[in-house]
Amino acid sequence: MTPHFFGFGSLVNTATHVYGNTRPARLEGWRRTWVRTPDRSMAFLSVMPAPGHVIEGLLAAVPNGDWAALDERETGYVRVDVTPQVAHDMAPAPQISLYQVPEESHDRNARDHKILLSYLDVVLRGYREVFGDAGAEAFMATTDGWDTPILNDRATPYYPRHQVMTPDEHALHDALIAEAGARVLAGGE
Repeated sequence: MTPHFFGFGSLVNTATHVYGNTRPARLEGWRRTWVRTPDRSMAFLSVMPAPGHVIEGLLAAVPNGDWAALDERETGYVRVDVTPQVAHDMAPAPQISLYQVPEESHDRNARDHKILLSYLDVVLRGYREVFGDAGAEAFMATTDGWDTPILNDRATPYYPRHQVMTPDEHALHDALIAEAGARVLAGGE
């Protein structure tokens, strides 16, 4: 059977990849978090084991088990088998992996890392497209690390898969960010 990945961030937005046979799924026992590593100046969105927590995300097929292109896209992450922890509607169940920043590479003392707003916009759009507005709200509520500042790079996006958003999308995303208590920095800060 064709293996699948579980997307919990930008991979939920199907416009950022070419993988098909997508469907919503739930990952049990994990929680999203923003992490810092010495390898990048920006924060990574990752997941950590968290008993009792659930993350909604998207499954997508990886044809012929050819992970090379996805592994390259997800540089800095490692692939983790989460097959028994994913609730979905497929029978028989395929092998399911997700990409996680290894805990040993986290730099908890780094304070200069920022979240790219252009990246967060893409993630929130994906969650709204798959799960509706409630999905974007749930993404914010089930993600830790909102004390990490967000760099407003909308005018000149740094995220390579950024997307043009409507003013209404920006307003909704900005409201969700404010509700989470996150701090948005102007582009040059």
